[in-house]
Amino acid sequence: MAQRTIVITGASDGIGAAAARKLAEAGERIVVVGRSGEKTAAVAAELGADYFVSDFANLAQVRQLAAALRDKYDRIDVLANNAGGIMGSHELTVDGHEKTFQVNHLAPFLLTTELMDVLTASRATVINTASAANGFGRLDLNDLNSARSHSTNRAYGTAKLANILFTSELQNRYGAAGINTAAFHPGVVATNFAAESTSWFRHAYKTVLNRFLLTSEQGADTLVWLATSTPGQDWVPGAYYAKRAMAKANKQAYDAELVREFWNRSLELVGAGEPATER
Repeated sequence: MAQRTIVITGASDGIGAAAARKLAEAGERIVVVGRSGEKTAAVAAELGADYFVSDFANLAQVRQLAAALRDKYDRIDVLANNAGGIMGSHELTVDGHEKTFQVNHLAPFLLTTELMDVLTASRATVINTASAANGFGRLDLNDLNSARSHSTNRAYGTAKLANILFTSELQNRYGAAGINTAAFHPGVVATNFAAESTSWFRHAYKTVLNRFLLTSEQGADTLVWLATSTPGQDWVPGAYYAKRAMAKANKQAYDAELVREFWNRSLELVGAGEPATER
């Protein structure tokens, strides 16, 4: 099999770095994307991989990342939108969006749509890291910035629910053009992704509970499986997975009208038009 190009965001640590290592071992060409220049460069050097640094709290940097990827790679076979995390108290980014929502959803949404011509030409697989936390999320199209009501855990759950809606509608709109999508729950993994938050989740990573959490390698398993197996044969495109099996998501994920409208609202929020390759 020819070497494929796999772009992984949030790959400077945790399950992103673990997936990058596993896929590199399998002979894939890995492109490492992270927020920390030092950590991202270190992972890339270990793997002999290309790397890019981008802060998803700034959409201008996401656009720059997309442009750099388009310039360097004729094809992208897998895009793993893995960057994200639980943030602290209510905070707006330089773009005016609630930070949890932007970093976890709007930034990967923008990156994907900016790369759509490359992804469709490559008949790419797009994998979005979601979470079982989507179950306590609630999307309100009239309050996506959580201006009326905000809690750290709810904001994270809502952002992870957004990942699942994005996955579903991306498949609906671009499946006929060759795109295959999946969202997945990695499990409760012992990483530092909640370190900067005010969520009670962060305590699990600093206490005796840590010993019961999954390793990064275990958390990356479903991502690696989705990236290396055959969509339409080994898994159903557009669906949400956990432990290599289709999983049940928040009931809002099955509201077709909400899914479509949320896509349109996301386009408005990132200031983008519909990519020309839409079916």
